[in-house]
Amino acid sequence: MPRADGSPDPTLSALVTESRRPDLADLDLRPTGELVALMHADGASVTSAVERALPRVAAAIDAITARMARGGRLIYAGAGTAGRLGVLDASECPPTFGVASGTVVALIAGGAGAMQAAVEGAEDDAGAAAADLDRSRVAECDSVVAVTASGRTPYAVGAATHARERGALVVGLACTPDPPLATVAHHMIEVVVGPELISGSTRLKAGTAQKLVLNMISTVVMVRLGRTYGDLMVDLHATNDKLRVRAARIVAQAADVPAQVAAAALDAAAGEVKPAIVHLVRGVDVAAARELLAAHDGRLRAVLRA
Repeated sequence: MPRADGSPDPTLSALVTESRRPDLADLDLRPTGELVALMHADGASVTSAVERALPRVAAAIDAITARMARGGRLIYAGAGTAGRLGVLDASECPPTFGVASGTVVALIAGGAGAMQAAVEGAEDDAGAAAADLDRSRVAECDSVVAVTASGRTPYAVGAATHARERGALVVGLACTPDPPLATVAHHMIEVVVGPELISGSTRLKAGTAQKLVLNMISTVVMVRLGRTYGDLMVDLHATNDKLRVRAARIVAQAADVPAQVAAAALDAAAGEVKPAIVHLVRGVDVAAARELLAAHDGRLRAVLRA
Protein backbone atom coordinates (compact mmCIF):
# COMPACT_ATOMS: atom_id res chain seq x y z
CA MET A 1 0.00 0.00 0.00
CA PRO A 2 1.23 3.59 -0.57
CA ARG A 3 2.77 5.43 2.34
CA ALA A 4 0.99 8.36 4.00
CA ASP A 5 2.77 10.83 1.69
CA GLY A 6 1.54 8.94 -1.38
CA SER A 7 4.92 7.54 -2.35
CA PRO A 8 5.36 3.83 -3.14
CA ASP A 9 5.95 1.51 -0.21
CA PRO A 10 9.55 0.24 -0.51
CA THR A 11 8.61 -3.00 1.29
CA LEU A 12 6.61 -4.09 -1.75
CA SER A 13 9.77 -5.42 -3.38
CA ALA A 14 10.26 -7.77 -0.43
CA LEU A 15 6.96 -9.57 -1.00
CA VAL A 16 7.23 -13.22 -1.98
CA THR A 17 4.92 -12.47 -4.92
CA GLU A 18 7.46 -9.91 -6.19
CA SER A 19 10.64 -11.88 -5.55
CA ARG A 20 12.91 -13.45 -8.18
CA ARG A 21 14.22 -16.94 -8.67
CA PRO A 22 17.98 -16.72 -9.28
CA ASP A 23 17.89 -20.04 -11.13
CA LEU A 24 15.78 -18.44 -13.87
CA ALA A 25 18.12 -15.59 -14.79
CA ASP A 26 18.70 -17.23 -18.19
CA LEU A 27 15.01 -18.06 -18.76
CA ASP A 28 14.86 -16.37 -22.16
CA LEU A 29 17.79 -18.45 -23.42
CA ARG A 30 16.23 -21.84 -22.70
CA PRO A 31 14.50 -24.04 -25.30
CA THR A 32 10.73 -24.03 -25.58
CA GLY A 33 10.33 -27.59 -24.36
CA GLU A 34 12.18 -26.77 -21.15
CA LEU A 35 10.10 -23.64 -20.58
CA VAL A 36 6.88 -25.60 -20.97
CA ALA A 37 8.18 -28.22 -18.52
CA LEU A 38 9.11 -25.50 -16.04
CA MET A 39 5.64 -23.98 -16.21
CA HIS A 40 4.06 -27.39 -15.79
CA ALA A 41 6.16 -28.10 -12.70
CA ASP A 42 5.32 -24.68 -11.29
CA GLY A 43 1.61 -25.29 -11.81
CA ALA A 44 1.80 -28.69 -10.16
CA SER A 45 3.26 -27.11 -7.03
CA VAL A 46 0.17 -24.95 -6.58
CA THR A 47 -2.01 -27.84 -5.43
CA SER A 48 0.31 -28.50 -2.48
CA ALA A 49 0.03 -24.87 -1.41
CA VAL A 50 -3.75 -25.01 -1.67
CA GLU A 51 -3.82 -28.27 0.28
CA ARG A 52 -2.11 -26.60 3.22
CA ALA A 53 -4.87 -23.99 3.30
CA LEU A 54 -7.83 -26.40 3.08
CA PRO A 55 -8.88 -26.20 6.76
CA ARG A 56 -9.15 -22.41 6.48
CA VAL A 57 -11.02 -22.69 3.19
CA ALA A 58 -13.53 -25.06 4.79
CA ALA A 59 -14.04 -22.79 7.80
CA ALA A 60 -14.66 -19.81 5.51
CA ILE A 61 -17.14 -21.80 3.42
CA ASP A 62 -19.17 -22.78 6.49
CA ALA A 63 -19.30 -19.16 7.62
CA ILE A 64 -20.35 -17.95 4.16
CA THR A 65 -23.00 -20.65 3.90
CA ALA A 66 -24.54 -19.62 7.21
CA ARG A 67 -24.93 -16.05 6.00
CA MET A 68 -26.24 -16.99 2.57
CA ALA A 69 -28.79 -19.31 4.17
CA ARG A 70 -30.21 -16.16 5.78
CA GLY A 71 -30.51 -14.45 2.40
CA GLY A 72 -27.06 -12.94 2.15
CA ARG A 73 -24.91 -12.57 -0.92
CA LEU A 74 -21.39 -13.66 -1.81
CA ILE A 75 -19.36 -10.67 -2.96
CA TYR A 76 -15.87 -10.89 -4.45
CA ALA A 77 -13.62 -7.82 -4.49
CA GLY A 78 -10.24 -7.55 -6.17
CA ALA A 79 -8.06 -5.77 -8.68
CA GLY A 80 -6.33 -6.94 -11.86
CA THR A 81 -6.08 -10.71 -12.21
CA ALA A 82 -7.65 -11.27 -8.79
CA GLY A 83 -10.62 -9.11 -9.71
CA ARG A 84 -11.06 -10.83 -13.06
CA LEU A 85 -11.06 -14.25 -11.40
CA GLY A 86 -13.83 -13.05 -9.10
CA VAL A 87 -15.87 -11.89 -12.09
CA LEU A 88 -15.35 -15.24 -13.80
CA ASP A 89 -16.46 -17.23 -10.76
CA ALA A 90 -19.46 -15.02 -10.05
CA SER A 91 -20.68 -15.11 -13.67
CA GLU A 92 -20.74 -18.91 -13.68
CA CYS A 93 -22.98 -19.26 -10.62
CA PRO A 94 -26.40 -18.38 -12.09
CA PRO A 95 -26.25 -20.84 -15.03
CA THR A 96 -24.63 -23.60 -12.99
CA PHE A 97 -26.56 -23.34 -9.74
CA GLY A 98 -29.68 -21.43 -10.69
CA VAL A 99 -29.10 -18.61 -8.22
CA ALA A 100 -30.68 -15.27 -9.00
CA SER A 101 -28.57 -12.62 -10.65
CA GLY A 102 -26.97 -10.55 -7.91
CA THR A 103 -26.66 -13.42 -5.45
CA VAL A 104 -22.97 -13.82 -6.27
CA VAL A 105 -21.41 -10.46 -7.10
CA ALA A 106 -17.94 -9.46 -8.27
CA LEU A 107 -16.43 -6.02 -7.79
CA ILE A 108 -13.29 -5.22 -9.76
CA ALA A 109 -11.14 -2.12 -9.34
CA GLY A 110 -11.75 0.18 -12.28
CA GLY A 111 -15.17 -1.28 -13.08
CA ALA A 112 -16.25 -3.36 -16.06
CA GLY A 113 -13.62 -1.81 -18.33
CA ALA A 114 -10.90 -3.38 -16.20
CA MET A 115 -11.94 -6.84 -17.36
CA GLN A 116 -10.12 -6.43 -20.65
CA ALA A 117 -7.67 -3.59 -20.04
CA ALA A 118 -5.59 -2.34 -17.16
CA VAL A 119 -7.10 0.70 -15.45
CA GLU A 120 -4.08 2.53 -14.13
CA GLY A 121 -4.19 3.42 -10.45
CA ALA A 122 -7.52 1.73 -9.80
CA GLU A 123 -6.05 -0.90 -7.51
CA ASP A 124 -4.59 1.82 -5.27
CA ASP A 125 -7.98 3.41 -4.56
CA ALA A 126 -9.34 2.04 -1.28
CA GLY A 127 -12.09 4.65 -1.31
CA ALA A 128 -13.41 3.32 -4.61
CA ALA A 129 -13.83 -0.10 -3.03
CA ALA A 130 -15.95 1.39 -0.24
CA ALA A 131 -18.03 3.28 -2.81
CA ASP A 132 -18.51 0.12 -4.90
CA LEU A 133 -19.71 -1.77 -1.83
CA ASP A 134 -22.08 1.03 -0.89
CA ARG A 135 -23.55 0.96 -4.38
CA SER A 136 -24.00 -2.78 -3.91
CA ARG A 137 -25.70 -2.09 -0.56
CA VAL A 138 -23.48 -4.44 1.39
CA ALA A 139 -25.25 -5.68 4.51
CA GLU A 140 -24.65 -7.76 7.62
CA CYS A 141 -25.93 -10.94 6.00
CA ASP A 142 -23.44 -10.63 3.12
CA SER A 143 -20.01 -12.23 2.81
CA VAL A 144 -17.19 -10.31 1.13
CA VAL A 145 -14.18 -12.22 -0.19
CA ALA A 146 -11.27 -9.85 -0.74
CA VAL A 147 -8.81 -11.35 -3.24
CA THR A 148 -5.26 -10.05 -3.62
CA ALA A 149 -2.07 -11.94 -4.37
CA SER A 150 0.05 -9.54 -2.32
CA GLY A 151 -2.43 -9.38 0.54
CA ARG A 152 -2.07 -5.62 0.64
CA THR A 153 -3.71 -4.21 -2.52
CA PRO A 154 -5.51 -1.05 -1.33
CA TYR A 155 -8.71 -1.79 -3.27
CA ALA A 156 -9.03 -5.28 -1.77
CA VAL A 157 -8.03 -4.23 1.75
CA GLY A 158 -10.33 -1.22 1.48
CA ALA A 159 -13.21 -3.46 0.49
CA ALA A 160 -12.51 -5.78 3.41
CA THR A 161 -12.28 -2.90 5.87
CA HIS A 162 -15.49 -1.26 4.69
CA ALA A 163 -17.37 -4.55 4.59
CA ARG A 164 -16.35 -5.32 8.18
CA GLU A 165 -17.50 -1.88 9.29
CA ARG A 166 -20.89 -2.65 7.74
CA GLY A 167 -21.10 -5.91 9.69
CA ALA A 168 -20.52 -8.25 6.75
CA LEU A 169 -18.45 -11.41 7.01
CA VAL A 170 -14.97 -10.81 5.58
CA VAL A 171 -12.82 -13.52 4.03
CA GLY A 172 -9.32 -12.72 2.81
CA LEU A 173 -7.53 -14.66 0.08
CA ALA A 174 -3.86 -13.91 -0.49
CA CYS A 175 -0.66 -15.58 -1.67
CA THR A 176 1.69 -14.10 0.91
CA PRO A 177 2.21 -15.03 4.57
CA ASP A 178 0.81 -12.75 7.30
CA PRO A 179 -0.53 -10.08 4.93
CA PRO A 180 -2.07 -6.78 6.09
CA LEU A 181 -5.42 -8.14 4.91
CA ALA A 182 -5.28 -10.64 7.78
CA THR A 183 -5.79 -7.84 10.30
CA VAL A 184 -9.21 -7.13 8.79
CA ALA A 185 -10.52 -10.54 7.72
CA HIS A 186 -12.62 -12.80 9.93
CA HIS A 187 -11.23 -15.73 7.94
CA MET A 188 -7.83 -15.45 6.27
CA ILE A 189 -6.82 -17.92 3.57
CA GLU A 190 -3.11 -17.79 2.72
CA VAL A 191 -1.99 -19.85 -0.27
CA VAL A 192 1.73 -19.17 -0.49
CA VAL A 193 2.92 -20.41 -3.87
CA GLY A 194 6.34 -18.73 -3.91
CA PRO A 195 8.04 -16.64 -6.62
CA GLU A 196 6.57 -16.67 -10.10
CA LEU A 197 8.28 -17.98 -13.22
CA ILE A 198 8.11 -14.41 -14.53
CA SER A 199 8.97 -12.30 -11.50
CA GLY A 200 5.89 -10.50 -10.18
CA SER A 201 3.50 -11.98 -12.75
CA THR A 202 0.81 -13.11 -10.31
CA ARG A 203 -1.50 -14.22 -13.11
CA LEU A 204 0.58 -17.42 -13.05
CA LYS A 205 0.85 -19.53 -9.85
CA ALA A 206 -0.95 -17.02 -7.66
CA GLY A 207 -3.78 -16.71 -10.16
CA THR A 208 -4.08 -20.49 -10.45
CA ALA A 209 -4.22 -20.82 -6.67
CA GLN A 210 -6.88 -18.11 -6.40
CA LYS A 211 -8.96 -19.75 -9.12
CA LEU A 212 -8.83 -23.10 -7.31
CA VAL A 213 -9.90 -21.57 -4.01
CA LEU A 214 -12.69 -19.48 -5.56
CA ASN A 215 -13.96 -22.63 -7.29
CA MET A 216 -14.04 -24.36 -3.92
CA ILE A 217 -15.82 -21.49 -2.20
CA SER A 218 -18.64 -21.04 -4.70
CA THR A 219 -19.10 -24.73 -5.47
CA VAL A 220 -19.11 -26.06 -1.91
CA VAL A 221 -21.28 -23.19 -0.67
CA MET A 222 -23.85 -24.09 -3.34
CA VAL A 223 -23.66 -27.77 -2.41
CA ARG A 224 -24.22 -26.86 1.25
CA LEU A 225 -27.21 -24.72 0.24
CA GLY A 226 -28.86 -27.65 -1.56
CA ARG A 227 -28.19 -26.40 -5.06
CA THR A 228 -27.05 -29.87 -6.15
CA TYR A 229 -28.37 -33.39 -5.71
CA GLY A 230 -25.32 -35.53 -5.22
CA ASP A 231 -23.09 -34.46 -8.09
CA LEU A 232 -26.00 -33.38 -10.30
CA MET A 233 -26.66 -29.74 -11.24
CA VAL A 234 -30.36 -29.84 -10.46
CA ASP A 235 -30.71 -26.03 -10.43
CA LEU A 236 -29.05 -25.34 -13.78
CA HIS A 237 -30.66 -22.98 -16.26
CA ALA A 238 -31.04 -24.80 -19.59
CA THR A 239 -30.45 -21.87 -21.93
CA ASN A 240 -29.07 -23.72 -24.97
CA ASP A 241 -29.32 -27.10 -26.70
CA LYS A 242 -26.39 -28.60 -24.81
CA LEU A 243 -27.86 -27.63 -21.44
CA ARG A 244 -31.34 -28.83 -22.39
CA VAL A 245 -29.88 -32.24 -23.20
CA ARG A 246 -27.95 -32.17 -19.93
CA ALA A 247 -31.08 -31.22 -17.99
CA ALA A 248 -33.00 -34.16 -19.44
CA ARG A 249 -30.12 -36.48 -18.62
CA ILE A 250 -30.04 -35.22 -15.04
CA VAL A 251 -33.77 -35.84 -14.63
CA ALA A 252 -33.38 -39.35 -16.05
CA GLN A 253 -30.47 -40.12 -13.72
CA ALA A 254 -32.03 -38.68 -10.58
CA ALA A 255 -35.46 -40.22 -11.14
CA ASP A 256 -34.12 -43.44 -12.68
CA VAL A 257 -36.43 -43.26 -15.69
CA PRO A 258 -35.91 -43.61 -19.47
CA ALA A 259 -34.78 -40.57 -21.42
CA GLN A 260 -38.15 -40.10 -23.11
CA VAL A 261 -39.97 -40.05 -19.78
CA ALA A 262 -37.48 -37.58 -18.36
CA ALA A 263 -37.83 -35.28 -21.37
CA ALA A 264 -41.63 -35.29 -21.08
CA ALA A 265 -41.45 -34.48 -17.37
CA LEU A 266 -39.00 -31.68 -18.04
CA ASP A 267 -41.35 -30.20 -20.64
CA ALA A 268 -44.23 -30.38 -18.17
CA ALA A 269 -42.10 -28.53 -15.62
CA ALA A 270 -41.24 -25.78 -18.12
CA GLY A 271 -37.62 -26.90 -18.18
CA GLU A 272 -37.13 -26.84 -14.40
CA VAL A 273 -35.14 -29.87 -13.29
CA LYS A 274 -36.13 -30.14 -9.62
CA PRO A 275 -39.93 -30.06 -10.11
CA ALA A 276 -39.57 -32.59 -12.93
CA ILE A 277 -37.68 -34.98 -10.64
CA VAL A 278 -40.16 -34.57 -7.77
CA HIS A 279 -43.05 -35.09 -10.18
CA LEU A 280 -41.58 -38.39 -11.29
CA VAL A 281 -40.29 -39.72 -7.98
CA ARG A 282 -43.11 -38.60 -5.69
CA GLY A 283 -45.89 -39.12 -8.23
CA VAL A 284 -47.38 -35.64 -7.79
CA ASP A 285 -48.22 -33.04 -10.40
CA VAL A 286 -45.77 -30.25 -11.17
CA ALA A 287 -47.63 -27.64 -9.11
CA ALA A 288 -47.54 -29.88 -6.06
CA ALA A 289 -43.88 -30.64 -6.75
CA ARG A 290 -43.09 -26.93 -6.64
CA GLU A 291 -45.00 -26.57 -3.36
CA LEU A 292 -43.03 -29.42 -1.81
CA LEU A 293 -39.77 -27.85 -2.90
CA ALA A 294 -40.78 -24.47 -1.48
CA ALA A 295 -41.66 -26.12 1.82
CA HIS A 296 -38.19 -27.63 2.02
CA ASP A 297 -36.20 -24.52 0.98
CA GLY A 298 -35.62 -25.97 -2.48
CA ARG A 299 -33.62 -28.92 -1.13
CA LEU A 300 -34.39 -31.80 -3.46
CA ARG A 301 -32.98 -34.52 -1.22
CA ALA A 302 -35.16 -33.39 1.67
CA VAL A 303 -38.27 -33.56 -0.55
CA LEU A 304 -37.44 -37.02 -1.84
CA ARG A 305 -36.80 -38.30 1.68
CA ALA A 306 -39.98 -36.80 3.17
